[in-house]
Amino acid sequence: MLVVLTGGTGGAKLVQGLSLEAGPDDLCIVCNTADDFVLHGLYISPDLDTITYTLAGVGDATRGWGVKGDTFAVLEWLGKYGAETWFKLGDRDLATHLTRSRLLREGWRLSQVTERLCRALGVEATLLPMTDDRVETRIVTSDSEISFQEYFVKNRWADKVKKVYFAGAEKSQPVPGLLESIRDARAVVVCPSNPVTSVSPILAVPGIRAALTGTKASVMAVSPIIQGAPFSGPAHKLMAAMGWEVSTYGVAKAYSDFLDVILIGAEDRELKARIEEIGIRAAIAPIHMNSLDDKKRLARQVLDLL
Repeated sequence: MLVVLTGGTGGAKLVQGLSLEAGPDDLCIVCNTADDFVLHGLYISPDLDTITYTLAGVGDATRGWGVKGDTFAVLEWLGKYGAETWFKLGDRDLATHLTRSRLLREGWRLSQVTERLCRALGVEATLLPMTDDRVETRIVTSDSEISFQEYFVKNRWADKVKKVYFAGAEKSQPVPGLLESIRDARAVVVCPSNPVTSVSPILAVPGIRAALTGTKASVMAVSPIIQGAPFSGPAHKLMAAMGWEVSTYGVAKAYSDFLDVILIGAEDRELKARIEEIGIRAAIAPIHMNSLDDKKRLARQVLDLL
């Protein structure tokens, strides 16, 4: 089985390509849940939902989140009643959050809820939250501390970031079967997701990083950075806040204890030698994913390299 670590829209794009090229029943997808938060009394899992909707064929590929063709009547009425409307919850999307929140209140684990939602939407791949425990990405700015969603969505990542940490990570445990999946994988792929807020929370769950360093499978990453800039979002700002070099080399260095291969864009060809000096093979290919054909092409390149 191919184990895939993912979060965010870049991760969802590659996951879609891999599901089409490798087959969904060959995928075990480990998803970041440190972006999860509660709003309007509902437990929301943005990364889990993006992957679920993508694999179910109902995701909005243009926006990169939510359900294709969704409406926002409930959100409009919440605004009339004075509720916050900065996080765009569609009407169909709300059904997911209502169901998840109800099942969690009834005592279900997040992994069990995720399996049920995937089954209901016809998703054949195995989708695992990184943990059933509560882990939250916290952003320390110049004058406050806020959740990742407040920083990313509400404030449109305009705040100056001083520190990023993952509250609760040290006390969390991987979901059942996750470590065994990494140990027994035929290969592991780290998606081109934000290395700070999508991948690092997964690695912060005790046991996962050790499993990656100990697996006999090849571990490969696709860079989310080209020429010092991310494909989208604030990865460059967050990497700088962590003291990492904002480059493909910086991504490779952050994963260097477990990474065997990193796929980089031709634009970063000059970094190949530096990356290989730290013991990681650097392969060069087009890594932009602007269309479905791009996603499938990149997935084929990943599978061929592995």
